[in-house]
Amino acid sequence: MQDARHSADSLRRDGIGPVLTGFALSLGLTALPFVLVMRPVVSPGTTLTLVVILAAVQVLVHLVFFLPLDGRPGRQWTLLSLVFTVGVVAILVGGSVWIMHSLLAHMMPH
Repeated sequence: MQDARHSADSLRRDGIGPVLTGFALSLGLTALPFVLVMRPVVSPGTTLTLVVILAAVQVLVHLVFFLPLDGRPGRQWTLLSLVFTVGVVAILVGGSVWIMHSLLAHMMPH
Protein backbone atom coordinates (compact mmCIF):
# COMPACT_ATOMS: atom_id res chain seq x y z
CA MET A 1 0.00 0.00 0.00
CA GLN A 2 2.86 2.34 0.81
CA ASP A 3 4.41 1.71 -2.64
CA ALA A 4 1.18 2.75 -4.36
CA ARG A 5 1.04 5.92 -2.29
CA HIS A 6 4.73 6.58 -3.01
CA SER A 7 4.10 6.15 -6.77
CA ALA A 8 1.08 8.46 -6.65
CA ASP A 9 3.13 11.11 -4.81
CA SER A 10 5.92 10.73 -7.35
CA LEU A 11 3.47 11.11 -10.23
CA ARG A 12 1.98 14.25 -8.69
CA ARG A 13 5.45 15.73 -8.11
CA ASP A 14 7.03 14.82 -11.48
CA GLY A 15 3.89 15.03 -13.62
CA ILE A 16 2.77 12.74 -16.39
CA GLY A 17 5.52 13.89 -18.79
CA PRO A 18 8.17 11.30 -17.84
CA VAL A 19 5.62 8.49 -17.99
CA LEU A 20 4.46 9.52 -21.47
CA THR A 21 8.09 9.89 -22.60
CA GLY A 22 8.86 6.38 -21.36
CA PHE A 23 5.74 5.04 -23.04
CA ALA A 24 6.64 6.66 -26.37
CA LEU A 25 10.21 5.35 -26.18
CA SER A 26 8.92 1.88 -25.35
CA LEU A 27 6.58 1.92 -28.34
CA GLY A 28 9.37 3.02 -30.64
CA LEU A 29 11.82 0.47 -29.25
CA THR A 30 9.22 -2.25 -29.78
CA ALA A 31 8.19 -1.21 -33.29
CA LEU A 32 11.70 -0.71 -34.64
CA PRO A 33 12.87 -4.34 -34.17
CA PHE A 34 9.55 -5.53 -35.57
CA VAL A 35 10.11 -3.48 -38.72
CA LEU A 36 13.72 -4.66 -38.96
CA VAL A 37 12.61 -8.29 -38.90
CA MET A 38 9.55 -7.97 -41.13
CA ARG A 39 11.25 -5.83 -43.78
CA PRO A 40 14.84 -7.07 -43.98
CA VAL A 41 16.91 -4.07 -45.05
CA VAL A 42 20.19 -5.30 -43.55
CA SER A 43 21.85 -8.70 -43.24
CA PRO A 44 20.44 -11.22 -40.74
CA GLY A 45 23.51 -10.88 -38.50
CA THR A 46 23.17 -7.11 -38.38
CA THR A 47 19.44 -7.45 -37.72
CA LEU A 48 20.12 -9.77 -34.78
CA THR A 49 22.71 -7.38 -33.37
CA LEU A 50 20.37 -4.41 -33.70
CA VAL A 51 17.47 -6.29 -32.09
CA VAL A 52 19.65 -7.28 -29.10
CA ILE A 53 20.95 -3.71 -28.69
CA LEU A 54 17.44 -2.25 -28.93
CA ALA A 55 16.21 -4.80 -26.37
CA ALA A 56 18.94 -3.72 -23.94
CA VAL A 57 18.06 -0.06 -24.50
CA GLN A 58 14.40 -0.86 -23.89
CA VAL A 59 15.26 -2.54 -20.59
CA LEU A 60 17.14 0.60 -19.55
CA VAL A 61 14.20 2.80 -20.60
CA HIS A 62 11.86 0.71 -18.46
CA LEU A 63 14.21 0.86 -15.49
CA VAL A 64 14.61 4.63 -15.68
CA PHE A 65 11.07 5.68 -16.58
CA PHE A 66 8.88 3.04 -14.91
CA LEU A 67 10.99 1.66 -12.07
CA PRO A 68 12.17 4.59 -10.00
CA LEU A 69 15.94 4.09 -10.21
CA ASP A 70 17.02 7.61 -9.53
CA GLY A 71 19.16 8.76 -6.65
CA ARG A 72 16.35 10.01 -4.46
CA PRO A 73 16.41 9.05 -0.78
CA GLY A 74 14.46 5.95 0.17
CA ARG A 75 14.87 4.22 -3.18
CA GLN A 76 17.94 2.13 -2.33
CA TRP A 77 15.79 -0.98 -1.85
CA THR A 78 14.64 -0.82 -5.44
CA LEU A 79 18.23 -0.84 -6.68
CA LEU A 80 19.19 -3.59 -4.26
CA SER A 81 16.24 -5.70 -5.41
CA LEU A 82 17.24 -5.17 -9.02
CA VAL A 83 20.84 -6.20 -8.36
CA PHE A 84 19.69 -9.32 -6.50
CA THR A 85 17.26 -10.26 -9.29
CA VAL A 86 19.92 -9.80 -11.98
CA GLY A 87 22.31 -11.96 -9.96
CA VAL A 88 19.80 -14.76 -9.51
CA VAL A 89 18.85 -14.72 -13.20
CA ALA A 90 22.55 -14.76 -14.20
CA ILE A 91 23.19 -17.76 -11.94
CA LEU A 92 20.15 -19.62 -13.28
CA VAL A 93 20.89 -18.94 -16.95
CA GLY A 94 24.64 -19.50 -16.58
CA GLY A 95 24.10 -22.73 -14.67
CA SER A 96 21.59 -23.99 -17.22
CA VAL A 97 23.94 -23.28 -20.12
CA TRP A 98 26.80 -24.95 -18.24
CA ILE A 99 24.69 -28.06 -17.59
CA MET A 100 23.50 -28.25 -21.19
CA HIS A 101 27.06 -27.87 -22.50
CA SER A 102 28.28 -30.56 -20.13
CA LEU A 103 25.48 -32.90 -21.19
CA LEU A 104 26.23 -32.29 -24.85
CA ALA A 105 29.94 -32.99 -24.32
CA HIS A 106 29.27 -36.21 -22.39
CA MET A 107 26.41 -37.57 -24.50
CA MET A 108 27.91 -37.14 -27.97
CA PRO A 109 29.73 -40.20 -29.34
CA HIS A 110 33.46 -39.77 -29.70
